[in-house]
Amino acid sequence: MKTLGGFVLSVAGAELVTHERVPLPRLNFVEVLGVDAGRQTAFFERALDHYFQRALRPTFRIPIPEPDHVVEGLRRFGFRPRPHPLVLLQGTAGRPTVAPPDVDVRVAESGELDGLASLWVTERGRAELRTAVDVAWHHPNPGERLTPVVAVRGGRIVSAALRYEEEGTVGIHFVTTRPGDRGQGAASALVLGALRPGDVAPGSVPFLFADSERLTGRLTRLGFAAVVAFREFELPPEAELDLPAPGPPTPPRWRPPRGSDGRDRSGDGY
Repeated sequence: MKTLGGFVLSVAGAELVTHERVPLPRLNFVEVLGVDAGRQTAFFERALDHYFQRALRPTFRIPIPEPDHVVEGLRRFGFRPRPHPLVLLQGTAGRPTVAPPDVDVRVAESGELDGLASLWVTERGRAELRTAVDVAWHHPNPGERLTPVVAVRGGRIVSAALRYEEEGTVGIHFVTTRPGDRGQGAASALVLGALRPGDVAPGSVPFLFADSERLTGRLTRLGFAAVVAFREFELPPEAELDLPAPGPPTPPRWRPPRGSDGRDRSGDGY
């Protein structure tokens, strides 16, 4: 998300989402829009060089049905598909809005942010993510709002997420439940509570991403409907962040314009 300090680089055929300080696949990925078979090698090399120079391992998101030549190109560079597609789900008008009574869903307190960051990420990148969330939470740009939301059961936080509102949409991101509390409905309660009427702008369209059949099924039962699905490709852990050698040096492909007398005319307004 750009509000957390990342950026999006648009290139022909794709958008490169990058967050150099937080090396997470969810914040460093290539969303492929459409690449012709005759241009894919140059495209992949350009995209990979962008991330590899930053020591980042990107994932590639390909809309399903994915083109065969794009899949073959990714495999050639060592990428492998994840077992389940990434599904974007949108809330429907008939979704429930009341969380279970044994779970209290509320906005997080500033003093809880360190603990929430440890839920969302491992030690690498944790301090940077915590700072980015703190800044976006307390100093939002015009037209946007980022809010950490927690689910509390028995006086302790069992699940947490980020609610991000912008331009009539509200996305729930980083939904995470403590290992010992999973499978008890905390995440479902968190999603419902985070989208309660009155807590978000009226008419906002809610959405989430799901990366497993179990999660997709659970969100469907909560009143969400699949909109689009992506096939995600990632590098195996043993893969090296490197590109093939470009080959021997070649002469420059551009030369300054010259007049009929052979003089360099690049300073004459050309």
